[in-house]
Amino acid sequence: MSGQTFQLHVNGTSYAVTAPDRKTLGDALREDCGLTGTHLGCEQGVCGTCTVIVDGRPVRSCLMFARQAEGAQIRTVEGLAQGERLHPLQQAFIDAHALQCGFCTPGFLMLIVGALEQDPDMTEDELAEVLSSNLCRCTGYAAIAKAALAAYPRPATPAE
Repeated sequence: MSGQTFQLHVNGTSYAVTAPDRKTLGDALREDCGLTGTHLGCEQGVCGTCTVIVDGRPVRSCLMFARQAEGAQIRTVEGLAQGERLHPLQQAFIDAHALQCGFCTPGFLMLIVGALEQDPDMTEDELAEVLSSNLCRCTGYAAIAKAALAAYPRPATPAE
């Protein structure tokens, strides 16, 4: 494969990647880094299945060139758990039955983690708006929202 060699920093590990300039980050993560937890769905930025966190922000890895991520800190679903201990959101997804086929799950996990790390005071309505940007064809969104709220409880709102 022709292309230039550059470094991707993913989940605390540096990977030397040789790829053409137009190779997407999603493809590089899967093919060059061996991190297949990032799924590729529509490859047009619509479904959110390929969401990863780049420098603290959720991004669609199908819309970003791998070369654009050089020097950035990238987090994928493989970087959520600490050894055998699941991330609280991963455990909440299990507890709330927030997945069925699991294809969209990594994208939802990374979207939620990234969004709530950016804005931990996000309201339930704002969280629902964020969740609507990813697509799930199996579960609907109620269990996914329930899992997100269980892992990241919202502060109580005063009664009006």
